[in-house]
Amino acid sequence: MKLQQRVIPTGPDQLPANLHPVLRRILLARGVSTGEQLQLSLQQLARPEFGGIKQAAGLLADAVATQRKIMIVGDFDADGATGTSMAVLGLRAMGAQQVSYCVPNRFEFGYGLSVALVESIQNDAPELLITVDNGISSVAGVKLAKASGQAVIITDHHLPGEVLPEADAIVNPNLPGDPFPSKALAGVGVMFYLLSQLRVELQSRGWFTDGRAVPNLGQLLDLVALGTVADMVALDHNNRILVQAGLQRIRAGRARPGIHALLKVAGVNHRLCTATDLAWRVAPRLNAAGRLEDMCIGIECLLAEDADQVSELATVLDSINQQRRKVQNEMQVTADQQVSELIADLKSDQLPQAFCLFNEDWHQGVVGLVAGKVKEALQRPVIALAPEKPGSELLKGSARSVNGVHIRDALAAVDAAHPDLMERYGGHAMAAGLSLLRENLPVFQSAWDAVSEEFVLPQQTVLSDGQLNGEDFSLSLARLLETAMPWGQKFPEPLFDGRFEVLQRDIVASKHVRLLLRENSGTAIQEAIAFNRQVDAFPLGLSGLHLVYRLQVNRFRGRETVQLLIEHVIH
Repeated sequence: MKLQQRVIPTGPDQLPANLHPVLRRILLARGVSTGEQLQLSLQQLARPEFGGIKQAAGLLADAVATQRKIMIVGDFDADGATGTSMAVLGLRAMGAQQVSYCVPNRFEFGYGLSVALVESIQNDAPELLITVDNGISSVAGVKLAKASGQAVIITDHHLPGEVLPEADAIVNPNLPGDPFPSKALAGVGVMFYLLSQLRVELQSRGWFTDGRAVPNLGQLLDLVALGTVADMVALDHNNRILVQAGLQRIRAGRARPGIHALLKVAGVNHRLCTATDLAWRVAPRLNAAGRLEDMCIGIECLLAEDADQVSELATVLDSINQQRRKVQNEMQVTADQQVSELIADLKSDQLPQAFCLFNEDWHQGVVGLVAGKVKEALQRPVIALAPEKPGSELLKGSARSVNGVHIRDALAAVDAAHPDLMERYGGHAMAAGLSLLRENLPVFQSAWDAVSEEFVLPQQTVLSDGQLNGEDFSLSLARLLETAMPWGQKFPEPLFDGRFEVLQRDIVASKHVRLLLRENSGTAIQEAIAFNRQVDAFPLGLSGLHLVYRLQVNRFRGRETVQLLIEHVIH
């Protein structure tokens, strides 16, 4: 592991003069150098300049005005769930009276607007289908829907394939040549923009008269914040604006009842909620429904208004998440065994460029989490596959990548070399999904190995925001960093490094290490915690132990103290 200091641009900047010097260098290292970039007001949002958004808004306005039957087709992750919920709430607020939703059960229909899903809704067919966080690869499903008499609007943010579906309108910032400046929007963000454009369109038609109120779409921004951070899209300036606005609603107690209930079962005080809390405490409980059960449970939690119903649904989601953890832990053991067998006779510099793992007993809803864990441990792209159902001939897989390897493009290279080997695939640079027949697995593994030989893998590097001085180990700075910005993908939470002497160490809950440390250059003693670590990693009395850590507010029994959260030990 290599430690590298983040580069701080030299020369004058345009940040406020009274900004804390530590926060100043953190922001500069992340490309924020002006007061305008620091501001996160909604007035600074990029304008809705998508290629197909006006056409989509016009079609939607027609459907609202004539009270046509509208069905939202969502995805079974947190981005899809929040986007679906927002679409239903937003359209109803606009005056649409026949709005329903459908999320394909991943175990029955697979991903997106599939042919099987379109066939399943024909008995009570809607007149307009709107996809959320999917659809850009649903060429056959859109074709069947159109042939069956449905109009189709696609809202998505995934990268398109070579052939676009023949929908009535497509809203996707990642279409070739699309003018929208923020390519990092999540699916929920795309839907938020479409609803905003729909409101403009309806206003221009005089729809909001005769007692119809113009809806305040700002009330849906907590859903946008949750879906955006959950989908791990880059927190560029536009996404930071959306997330910050949602966090402000949550902290002020104005969140959707379902989000408030999920925060409660996760043990998060809504007044102190951060983007990190949404990503790692709330989103997993929502995602668990789509992984093991039915994402409709999560969507109903987000839609519900009744306090008792919301509380019950949040408790169900928490229980499903506990089950997900158990399944994942069992799968992780077998994944680790497979990896150990693969590399048993190899040296560290002889590791395969990438891994493709399969186990007959794995659950297809959790393979992405397993792939992510193995990827983090080995710093290699990983594909993990499981049967669609026990004994099924169709395998479902999730791929997770490292910086420098575009995982969807890698799958596209496999597809180019072996057309029709995969049933389908799609995704992002860092994460993708695929399916293939069991009989094709050996050929796929060989093809994957061949493509991976071309990967240029970077050395695992930890980027640090530098050292802290004695006076910076303060509760006030920890509080400031916690809420100064929404931290997340491509805009990471501050990480510091320094050399310390270990004065005391204790094992907590059998698997964590609690420490008392003294910085080499000072005399102050710092409390620290290292999760899931061996106590031997922190030798007592050793001077100069090089640690990478986060400055954190530790809240316990109503008391706040500053604490170092140890992330890495540098050898």
